[in-house]
Amino acid sequence: MSFQEHPDTVEKKTPRKVVAGYFLSLDGVAEAPDRFITAWDDETDANGANLIETQDAVILGRRSYDEWAAFWPGSEIEPFASFINAAPKYVATSTPLEREWSNSRVIDGGLVDFVRHLKGRPGGDIGIHGSISVTRTLLAADVVDELRLVIAPTIVGSGQRLLDGLPPVRLETIRSTASASGHLLVDYRVVR
Repeated sequence: MSFQEHPDTVEKKTPRKVVAGYFLSLDGVAEAPDRFITAWDDETDANGANLIETQDAVILGRRSYDEWAAFWPGSEIEPFASFINAAPKYVATSTPLEREWSNSRVIDGGLVDFVRHLKGRPGGDIGIHGSISVTRTLLAADVVDELRLVIAPTIVGSGQRLLDGLPPVRLETIRSTASASGHLLVDYRVVR
């Protein structure tokens, strides 16, 4: 005789989500946000804290990894410094990492397959921060579940735009508000 769990006693697991969080200029530039995020406020701080509180893993591209591994281990910008330094970081690169950073490892195999596999494992949300090409690749492969954006009221004019070169992706607004300093705080869900 085998034991079968009653459906009412089985704990329902929430599927793991891939959540891309970015600062953008009004014209969609995501590169070097320190050029256009010139004001800060409590709502923007709270938005960032809410973004990372459900994440327990991060996907980074090689360039972001190299820049961040040089900056975040000594940073006191909280709560992100504590989060990013402690979180497992999976790096999309074809070469070994030159700089050590705690809890970091190179993704074995293809990025899309790796992230799909990671989504299927138990855990919290998987974050993508600062890695524009990684986000584009995962959006095009229909692996990203949410975009959480802080949009600054600034037109930068040049720089790498987050959403350039993507196929059509339908989004649904989850939340939209304005902060005291004029940032639009917008969360989107990818519609499948």
